[in-house]
Parts: sequence; structure tokens; C-alpha cells
Amino acid sequence: MKQHIKLLLPLSIAMLMAGGCSNKAEKMEQELKTFISGWEAKVEPLQKEAAIAYWNASISGKDEDYSKSEKMQVQVSSIYTSKEDFEILKKIKDSGAVKDTLLKRQLEVLYTAYLSNQIDTALLAKRIKMEVEVEKKYSNFRAEVNGNKLSDNEVEEVLKTSVNSDELRAAWEGHKKIGSFVANDVIELVKLRNEIAGSLGFKNYHAMSLELSEQNPDEISKLFDELDLLTRDAFAGLKEEIDTYLSNRLKISKEELIPWHYQNRFFQEAPAIYSVDLDKYYSGQNIEKLTADYYASIGMDINDMLTASDLYEKPGKNQHAYCIDIDNSGDVRILCNIKPNYNWMNTMMHEFGHGVYDKYIDRDLPFSLRNPAHTFTTESIAMIFGRMASNPQWMMDLGLIDEAEKAKIAEDTYRVLRLEQLTFSRWAQVMYRFEKAMYENPDQDLNAVWWDLVERYQMIRRPEGRNEPDWATKIHVATFPCYYHNYLLGELLASQLNHYITANIVKSDDFRYQSFYGNKEAGQFLTNKVFKPGARIYWNDMIENATGEKLTARYYADQFVN
Repeated sequence: MKQHIKLLLPLSIAMLMAGGCSNKAEKMEQELKTFISGWEAKVEPLQKEAAIAYWNASISGKDEDYSKSEKMQVQVSSIYTSKEDFEILKKIKDSGAVKDTLLKRQLEVLYTAYLSNQIDTALLAKRIKMEVEVEKKYSNFRAEVNGNKLSDNEVEEVLKTSVNSDELRAAWEGHKKIGSFVANDVIELVKLRNEIAGSLGFKNYHAMSLELSEQNPDEISKLFDELDLLTRDAFAGLKEEIDTYLSNRLKISKEELIPWHYQNRFFQEAPAIYSVDLDKYYSGQNIEKLTADYYASIGMDINDMLTASDLYEKPGKNQHAYCIDIDNSGDVRILCNIKPNYNWMNTMMHEFGHGVYDKYIDRDLPFSLRNPAHTFTTESIAMIFGRMASNPQWMMDLGLIDEAEKAKIAEDTYRVLRLEQLTFSRWAQVMYRFEKAMYENPDQDLNAVWWDLVERYQMIRRPEGRNEPDWATKIHVATFPCYYHNYLLGELLASQLNHYITANIVKSDDFRYQSFYGNKEAGQFLTNKVFKPGARIYWNDMIENATGEKLTARYYADQFVN
């Protein structure tokens, strides 16, 4: 009898303990469900209204629209400043009692969102006001060149087509004047963001941004160091080709080449040094229709997004391009300023890549998880499709060229894409390292930091004697902080997805010239394995589930370096 009691006593205690754990888990999970229900009721309508206000301000450029956008952003953000709500989430998280995987993931997402906003509401309102004001300055700025006001598109056109160094310099410097117009505002904004990050226990805003987006800052820096080593020699060889071409074209020595000679305001896009002129294939073409036809061929309907979007230039409108998911329920819109050329074909394919990702996220997921797995995973989809604009197989599939023209330009188009990739990779090094340094010390000589990085990674010389805040001319530094590294991570994943689809769905070993046109199985793979999961699982787990491997630089190197 005693023996039975001794055996049963631990079992009884274990059963009681298990019952207690079970009850605690049920209690915590029920409390979390109640919290989420209340959160959704507040956030869904406000987030939609804020997104529409931002959209309207981007299109009109009007003070009253920006004012409303600012007001709505403050209202949405103020939800996440609630100390009471954060304490509830912290208590549930610290309990470790939530076992349901879907609830646990929602808890992780919401906890992070609240943590990043546990700041003084006056500081939050000040930050949003400053961000809106500086974005308005960028949106309304037009470069003044020889008495004429030029849009960004028009400045780019001069830089690409002129062979007159004086004209090139005037256009480049005209655009750079935005720097002195906004630099002080941006520095104050950086200091305010750092103050906010410090109040939450982070080293600075850059470190906080990465950590709160489930990225380890040290791992990202190591990856960028690895990519620097992978691309440095290959880019140096291409840079020699670029300099030879430009010096011949402009009839100046290589030693005289400086930033305005590189056919782009930032040398973030590759100069047109190869014989293929991609612009000519898109001249007179209906960029909208080409985009819609392609996505339809892989089973993705974008007509609803096209109808809701704003795609052409107008006064006061934001001159850039973006995709916005208005309500996490299917209202996805694209802002562009399209012209019938290669750059805007690439941009349309890119932005609608973001669009199909947002559109095809599983709408049965909880509201907080109806987002991409990570910001760079949606960038990867945008990039894999954006690359198509220079792909001769894609161009042939869309009826832009025939088989003979494809054969004629195939090698050069690959060289164009390789040049674009390595040029962008080196530019992304500048952006990542500059922002990291700026947030570490915004009082240092940022102009010197900027040009030191440009010379090291892009291998172009700063204009002699120039000491202007050229770093502030890049809108992303002010309005999309600590984001740019995700573009390069996106390129890595784009190559990884391209390799997987080519090898396993197309069943080919040609990794250069796949368009996936008409391949609905490829579309279904992306929809089911990448889009539908949304933020339900950690980004690297999603990548591993889709491709069999976690994120790696190997396929990017195979495609563009080796």
C-alpha cells in the first residue's frame, strides 16, 4: 500500500501541477484574446484612415492633406503608447504560458509594436510632426537648373543623355540643393529618434530599428562585410569598364570623372555602358498593360490594384514610387510617375511585386499577421519581378522582341543586370554604413563620412572642395530610416527564390534567363509558400520552409559575382 502511495503521490502532484499550468495557460490565452479583440477594434479603422490620408497627401502635396496625414499618424501611434496595454502584454509574455502558436506569434508582433512606442507622447507627436514636415519639403522640391524647375525624372534625363560636363554639373548640383534645405531638420530628427531609442533602453535608433524588426545588428554588419568582400574585386573590374566608357563618351580623362558624370544622382543605378539600349524597347509601350499581362500569366490578377493606383506625374505629387496596403484586407495601391522607359518598367514590375505579396496574404490570418514575413521579404519579391525588365526572355514573352533580337542582346542584357546588381550592392553599402554612423554620432562631420564611404565603396571621387550636405539629398535617410539594408537582403532572397523556382519548378539549369511567364505553378509556389503565410512565422523560417535553406548569399554570388 505504501509503495502504491509513494508511486501515486508524485503522479498526483504532477497532475495537479499540470492542471495548474493548463489553467494558467488558458487564463493567459483568454486574456490575450480579449486584448487582441479590443486592439483590432481600435486599430483597423484608424489604420485605414491614416493610410488613405497619407495616400492623398502623397498625390496632392497640399498642406491640408499633409496636416491630416500627420494627425492620423499621431492617432494610430498613440494607441501603442498606452502603458497599461503594454504592461498587459508584458505580463502575458513574461508568463511564458501562451502555447498556441498563432496566439504566441500575435503576442510577439504586438509586444514589439508597443515596446517601440513606449515613449513620451509629446516626443512621439514631435517626431511625427518633424517627419511629415521634412517629407513635405522633399515632395515639393524641384531642382532649379538654368532658370528652369526640373522634376527628379527630368534631372535623371539630363544626367543620362547630356555629354556636356557643364550641363551635367548644373543638373546634379541643382538637385543637391535640397540637401542644405533639409539637412538641419534631418539631424534634429535623428537626435530625436536617438532620444526615443535611448528612453527604451537601446544604444541608438539604428540598433533599435534592426532589433525590433527581428534582425541582429551584428549579424547584419557581418553579412555586409561578407558582401563587401564578395563584390569588391568584381565591382572594381566593372568600374574600370564604366570609367573607360564614360571618359570616351564625354571626351575627358578618367581622372576628371566625378559624380555628375555617372548618369545618376547617386550612382545607385548602373550607367548605360553596353550596346543594348533597353529604353528603346519600352518607348511607346503601354507600361500598365505589360505589367498586368505578365502578372495575369502567372495567375496573379492586378487589375483591381491598377484601378486604385495613381501612376502618372502631376504637380505637387510625391515624385518617387511606393506600394501601400490600405486596410490589410485587399485595398492595395501603387504610386508611380511612369514614363515609357526601362527604369519605369522595372519600377512598375517592382512595385506590383510588393502589391501581389500584400494582396495574396491569407485574409483568414489575424489582422496583426496580415503583413509580409519581413520588410525585406516583400522587397525580394519586388526585386525578382523588377529584374524582368532587362530579361530578354521576358521581353520576348511579352512580345517586345523576337527570337533573333533575344539572341542578339542576351549577353549584353545579362551584363546590364550584373552591372546593375553590383552597382546597387556597392551603393547599399554606403547607405547602410552611413546611417549606422549617423545614428552613432549625428554631431560628427556627416559630409566627410558620406564622401569617405562613397569613395571607398562606390569608388568615385568627391568633387574637389565640396562641403555640402549631399547625404541629406537622399530622401530615404530622412523618411525611411534604417531601412535601406533590406533592399540588399531582398536581392539575396530574390536570387535564392529564382534558383529554387528554376531548379525545382521550371527544372532548368539556366538561372540567368527565366521569366516564369505563363508558369502558374511558379505563381502558386510564391503565393502559397511566400505570400499566404504573411507574418505568421519568423522570416528565416518562412524562407527555409519555401526553399529548404535559410537566407544565404550563395545564390546571389553564383548569379552575379562568380
